[in-house]
Amino acid sequence: MNYLNSLKIGKASDLKSKKDRFIYRAFEMLPGILSFGTLILAIILSFYIPFYVALFIIVYDTYWIFRAVYFGFYLNSAYKKMIENQKKDWLSEIKNIVPNNGLKIKSYNEIYHLIILPTYGEPIEVVRNTLNCLSMQNYPKDKMIIALGFERREKERVKEISKIIKEEFDGVFFKLLITCHPEDIEGEIAGHGSNGTFISRNAVKLINELNIPQENVIVSSFDIDCCVAINYFAILTHYYLTVEKPLKTSYQPIPLYLNNIWQTPPVSRIFSWSSTFWQTMNQERPEKLITFSSHSMPLKALVDVDFKQTNVVSDDSRIFWQCFFEYDGDYRTTPMFYPVSMDANCAEDFKTTLRNVFKQQKRWAYGVGEIPFFLFGSLKTKTVPFKKKISMGFDLIEGHLTWATSSILIFLLGWLPLFLGGEAFTHTLMAHNLPRVTSLIMTLAMLGLIGSIYISMILIPAPKIKQPKIRYVLMVLEWALIPFVMIFFSAIPALNAQAHWLFGKYMGFWVTPKVRK
Repeated sequence: MNYLNSLKIGKASDLKSKKDRFIYRAFEMLPGILSFGTLILAIILSFYIPFYVALFIIVYDTYWIFRAVYFGFYLNSAYKKMIENQKKDWLSEIKNIVPNNGLKIKSYNEIYHLIILPTYGEPIEVVRNTLNCLSMQNYPKDKMIIALGFERREKERVKEISKIIKEEFDGVFFKLLITCHPEDIEGEIAGHGSNGTFISRNAVKLINELNIPQENVIVSSFDIDCCVAINYFAILTHYYLTVEKPLKTSYQPIPLYLNNIWQTPPVSRIFSWSSTFWQTMNQERPEKLITFSSHSMPLKALVDVDFKQTNVVSDDSRIFWQCFFEYDGDYRTTPMFYPVSMDANCAEDFKTTLRNVFKQQKRWAYGVGEIPFFLFGSLKTKTVPFKKKISMGFDLIEGHLTWATSSILIFLLGWLPLFLGGEAFTHTLMAHNLPRVTSLIMTLAMLGLIGSIYISMILIPAPKIKQPKIRYVLMVLEWALIPFVMIFFSAIPALNAQAHWLFGKYMGFWVTPKVRK
């Protein structure tokens, strides 16, 4: 384990050196300064130099039109690859593979899959559904180790659900391991990451007792609502046996938030589609891809970095950066172009659902804390190529900056020069044309959603209860909410998360409630 990973940095105060704490704290503040500074500067300059701000808005909007088209091609391409991969018989494909990528493995039969499933507060229906999906995999179940982890702070639920799970699934898989994560461990943030690490450590003890080599084991860290398609572990094994550096690679499926899509209100549904399509497009940019939510990785890499950090909220992205610095930048995420299905945000009532959507997006955006970790790691690690530091650092910062500011700049602040520019500006040709040009650009942007709408209607699962045709029409019309969703349930939560880092008001892990109606 290298120097950076040994520090286990969750926030600036975790560092012992006063100088290091100062540097890390400055990096924590940087995203918030950039995002809030951009928005404040747009307002100030609209008052002093409205002409140039209006010109910038037109150029910026045009840039986003071309960017949307560019991403549209990625979305279409990734979608087609996903459909093709779902049609293949991956178990037959891997039977004839003889690895020549450095693995000391002769065939797929030597590969074991460890599935990590942290759970807290989810109803038995959610847990059972996930395990049922795993039991229906076409990969040999005698090569699958299921590790289900509860939290000790919910004692009664642990007893009840673990008893049911043992009765229903004992003997279905090679091993079924059930753990109970202790509460109030000093230095830990109670949540997905700390529970997942507790499960992983116990699972490794079991694997060592069984004398299974670590390089023969692939770990899949799943959310408890994650339902994998039937070929998941077969295609995962195929990638592991064929990629150039299997022990220095994570494997990222496409998360589809479709389990309960018919039960969710429109705002939550549009938010879920937006997240799904963003992750789908990212599959076509492997050089920029990092792990997100449910993903897989080599057990050896997980052990090399001493497992996921237990003092961070965004553990699924942090584990990528842990491995990145452990192997001096020689670590990557391979897109699988294969789906896993999870729950869209849904609560008992509309108001609670909206609040939960906001909180979930805020938790995701809190991953902006990877910026100070990356920048500090780049400063301290001399063995990572400088070019790679610049490339990945720019993508990381630019991604969070645009997440927090772009939709506000496009849909709200684009009109500011007209209101703040003064009478002299309102009589100019630029002021006269600004509303027309921006309206035209926004109309073109909405038309660009047609491809997304088409794919969403193809991907949506058949409802359990027959729905009237008007329901499908309304689901198409819901996409008109996209500006509202992007501002209030994407940009503002992102700004909120960055403000936490900016002012040192660190967050804990918020568990998204799972409700099945």
